[in-house]
Amino acid sequence: MGRIYIFDTTLRDGEQSPGISLNLQEKLEIAKQLAALKVDVIEAGFPIASKGDFESVKQIAQKVKGPVIAGLARANYKDIDTVWEAVKFSEQPRIHTFIATSDIHMKYKLKMTKDQVLEAAYRAVKHAKKYTKNVEFSAEDAVRSDLEFLYRVFEEAIKAGAEVINIPDTVGYATPWEFGKLIKNIRENVPNIDKAVISVHCHNDLGLAVANTLAAIKNGAQQVECTINGLGERAGNAALEEIVMALATRKDFFEHETGIETRQIYRTSKLVSSLTGVNLPPNKAIVGANAFAHESGIHQHGVIEEKSTYEIMTPETIGLAESKLVMGKHSGRHAFREKLKELGYDLADEDINKAFIRFKELADKKKEVTDLDIEALISEQVIKTPEVYELEYLHITSGNKIVATATVKLKVGDEVIEEAACGDGPVDASYKAIDRAVKGQTKLVEYAIKAVTGGKDALGEVVVKIERNNKVYIGRGLSTDIIEASARAYLNAINKSFADTEINAEDVKTTAV
Repeated sequence: MGRIYIFDTTLRDGEQSPGISLNLQEKLEIAKQLAALKVDVIEAGFPIASKGDFESVKQIAQKVKGPVIAGLARANYKDIDTVWEAVKFSEQPRIHTFIATSDIHMKYKLKMTKDQVLEAAYRAVKHAKKYTKNVEFSAEDAVRSDLEFLYRVFEEAIKAGAEVINIPDTVGYATPWEFGKLIKNIRENVPNIDKAVISVHCHNDLGLAVANTLAAIKNGAQQVECTINGLGERAGNAALEEIVMALATRKDFFEHETGIETRQIYRTSKLVSSLTGVNLPPNKAIVGANAFAHESGIHQHGVIEEKSTYEIMTPETIGLAESKLVMGKHSGRHAFREKLKELGYDLADEDINKAFIRFKELADKKKEVTDLDIEALISEQVIKTPEVYELEYLHITSGNKIVATATVKLKVGDEVIEEAACGDGPVDASYKAIDRAVKGQTKLVEYAIKAVTGGKDALGEVVVKIERNNKVYIGRGLSTDIIEASARAYLNAINKSFADTEINAEDVKTTAV
C-alpha cells in the first residue's frame, strides 16, 4: 500500500467561502479536531490577509500538536516573512508559497512575463528555505498553464528547495482523464521530480474535484489538498471525507491508504457544519443524513439480512455510533459519562458536569435523548462565546388573530435590561425586542431552522447570520422551544460581535439603551 498525505485547508480555503467567518476560538476548536482526525497537514490560514488571520495561525501553531501547521504566502518576501512569524511556533512548521502560471493569470492578474514568474517562484522558495526545510510551492491555475512552462517552473522550485510541489485545478476546469494525464506528464517531464512530493488541489466547479483527486492518486500524486464537507470558494474543494473513504473502501483498486482516524470523520463534519453555519444536504456522500438510511422495502429487507447488500461501508467506520444506552431523565452521571465515551468525546470533569446539567434540562422536556441530541449539546458547549448579553427571560404572545408581542429580559454584568416589541410573528418580535435592548445596529442576513432529531419534542437548532459593524457573524441556538432557540441564536451572534471588538459586560452596561 502506498501512503497518501492529507493536507486539510478548511481553515484557509474553506473559510474563504462566501458568508463564513470564524473567530479565533472556533478556528482553534476545528484545528484540534483536525488533529484528532489525524490529518497530516493543517493549512491554518493566510497570515498576511489580516491581523486576525495572523493571530489564529500563530495560536494554532502554538497549541495544536501532531500535524504540520502551514500558512499560505504569495511569492514575495513580506508574505513569506509573515507566514514564518506565525507558524514558527509549530513542532512542524511549513511555508506554502504560490504564484500563478497560466497565460490568462500572468497577463491579466500578475501582469508579468514568464521569465519574471519563473524568477519570482525560484526566489520565493529560496527565501522560505532560510526559515524551514518544509517548503511547499504551488503553481496557481496549473491546469490551464502551458505544459512546457509548467515543467520549468516546477523544476526551478525544486532546485530552490521545495519539498512539495502542488498542482492546483484552481477553477475546477479539468476532467479526471485530463488531470490524471497531467500528473503523469509532470512525473515524466520534470527532471528532479523525484526530490519532491507531488500534491494536488482540486476545485469543484464542475462537480469533479473528488474524481480529479482520485485520478491524480492513480497517476502518482502523494498528497491531496481538501476540506471538510468540501467547503471552499465558489463550488468548493474536494471533500476530505469522500477522498478518504473512497481510498479506504476501494483499497483493492487504489492500493493506497491514509493515516486518517476515520471514526472521527462524522464528528469533524458536524463540528465544521455547526461553526460555519453551512448545513449539509441529506444526500451528501459519507456524512449526509441519508448516507446510511434505507427507505425502500427491498433495500430494508436486504440490509436486515446482510448489511453489505446495500452498504459498502458501515456507519461505525465514520464514527456514527448505534445507540446502546437509552438516555433519559432517569439516567445518571455515570451513564452519561459512558455515553460520551461511546460517542468518542474525551472531556474534562468540569465540562462533563456542565454538559450533564444541560442534558438533564433537556431530558425533562423529552422522553428520550438521542445521540444526535447529545452531540448537539456538546457542540454548543465546546465553543462558548463570552456572554456580554445573557437571556434571562423570554415571553411571547402570538396567534393568527393578534399581533405578535415579545418581552425579553437580558442580563448585562450585574444589571438587567427589559424590553418589549411587536413584530410580524414571534421570532421577528423577539428580535426587535432584543434590538431595543442591545447597543448598536443589527441586521439579520440569514435565518435557518432544522430539527436535530425527529418527533414533536425534537431539539430544534437555529442558525442565523447577522451584520454588525460591517461584519457578518454566525449565531447558533438550541432548544425544544424553537422561539427560544431563535432568540439564543440571535444573541449568540451579537455576543460574537462584542467578543470580536473585545467589549465586555462592564463596557456595555454603562451605555446600554
